[in-house]
Amino acid sequence: MASVSSSLSFFSKLVSEVFIHCLEDDIHENFVSHLRSALLQAGVEPSLVAVGKLSKKFMPSVTRFQIGIIVFTKAYIQSCRCVQDLARIIECHETHGLMVIPVFYDIDPSYDQKADVDPSHVPDQKRDIDPSHVDDQKRDVDPFHISSVSTNPFRELEEAETKTGRNDAELVEEIVKSVLAKLDRALPVTKFPVELEIHVKNVIGLFENQPNKVCMIGIWGMGGSGKTTLAKAIYNKIPFTFGDKSFIQDIRKVCQTDGIRGLVQLQEQLLSDVLKYVKIESGDMEKTTIENRLSRKKLFIVLDDVNEIDQLKHLCGNGKWFGAGSVIIITTRHLDLLYQHKVDYVYEMDELDENDSVELFSWHAFRKAKPREDFNELARSAVDYCGGLPLALEVLGSYLSKRSENEWRSVLSKLEIIPNTQIQNILRVSFDGLCSEMEKDIFLDVCCFFIGKERDYVTEILNGCGLRADIGIKVLIERGLVKIEKNNKLGMHHLLRDMGREIVRQTSTMQPGKRSRLWFLKDVRHVLTKNTGTEAILGLSLNTDWRL
Repeated sequence: MASVSSSLSFFSKLVSEVFIHCLEDDIHENFVSHLRSALLQAGVEPSLVAVGKLSKKFMPSVTRFQIGIIVFTKAYIQSCRCVQDLARIIECHETHGLMVIPVFYDIDPSYDQKADVDPSHVPDQKRDIDPSHVDDQKRDVDPFHISSVSTNPFRELEEAETKTGRNDAELVEEIVKSVLAKLDRALPVTKFPVELEIHVKNVIGLFENQPNKVCMIGIWGMGGSGKTTLAKAIYNKIPFTFGDKSFIQDIRKVCQTDGIRGLVQLQEQLLSDVLKYVKIESGDMEKTTIENRLSRKKLFIVLDDVNEIDQLKHLCGNGKWFGAGSVIIITTRHLDLLYQHKVDYVYEMDELDENDSVELFSWHAFRKAKPREDFNELARSAVDYCGGLPLALEVLGSYLSKRSENEWRSVLSKLEIIPNTQIQNILRVSFDGLCSEMEKDIFLDVCCFFIGKERDYVTEILNGCGLRADIGIKVLIERGLVKIEKNNKLGMHHLLRDMGREIVRQTSTMQPGKRSRLWFLKDVRHVLTKNTGTEAILGLSLNTDWRL
């Protein structure tokens, strides 16, 4: 089990950092000095790295940076020491996703150094190599090749800044804006990422060695299992190795609220994130635009909370819309949707084990990795109720934080009868998303009567009631609402069970006889002894040990 401290350390690596690479003589010059001051004022503390200082020993430190600002001057590219530095920056740019902002200060991006270098000065330039880096620079340095190593790899970047037509203040302002825009791309992730690092590494491992294909990965699980949190963590961890990226969140909610217009807005967001291109007329037109404009780009795209195949058809097609090496991550509660879209991998979000559950709950309830000794028993009871569901652990832990022992006991006692509303609302989305009343009826029947019963037995009974249970149960499994356990028996997370039973109870909170299903012994006894049953009752569960 990964500790929270190690997980927090993992995410601390995502903290935005910037370095400025320039000639040592330029560090205290006005422009670099002003640039550093402006970044500090904006809340960014840049490191100054002089030409010749990017030795092999320093390279591991470079990989922790998100952005490198390279200040190109004529003197800079005429220094032989810049050759190997830039080769290393290029390596970080291509392999670690370092974002580069090239600044052409007193030089045009198209500047050709060959025309400006005096061949008689070549020996002096070779002697310019730092003796301490001889091992790193054994090969001869061709000063006429410096321009192709330095300016060319970066001069085509859209982030490139030039001083042409601007004073220093204007140039500094634009650079700071560019830096802040890039750093703002990081998405907020949970404060207490218990076990999150392991999931991040597992998903990245599915695509990191497949640079020549478009890889589609589905993250599947029940509501509250951490699908979106995982997608955000992956997005923050690796997207800088891609040309562009986009995180399209709450797709289900947007489409339910705004229909086709909502889908068009999501397409606009995708193009805006990648191309800074926004206005479109229709969804079909935009599908063509996305395919035509993005087919050569290596992209990292997250499509969050997808619940209909049409959403995928409009936002990512069959995956061929994007360039080689692109990755599309889809989070959903619908396993059937992922199979229908033919994703390359499905990553299932399982419940946390007992130790991780206690740890996550404790961080929210006690702000430390373990429960207080005097609350240990109560904390274990709360964790048992949550059943390893991250959302439930976070919600209940936060709710119980700083409450008295008596309040804890009262809350836990109430939860045995009436589930937590916030948790139930998240889980109910899956129930409401079922396509037919038949599927909903089968789900409620399983919740109330058939957990732990053999699948064929349940199917036979429900088919006899006019329900197509052979198909319906399959749908419930694909939606993460029902599981098939040992000996082909039906299982279900107990919070989903409680949610289903609460749906039934809410139809008549005060008169059990008006509910569709009765499973609670006290309610069954009341209805049978008081003769308060009505035509609303579709079924009841009677404990055979009980006598009238």
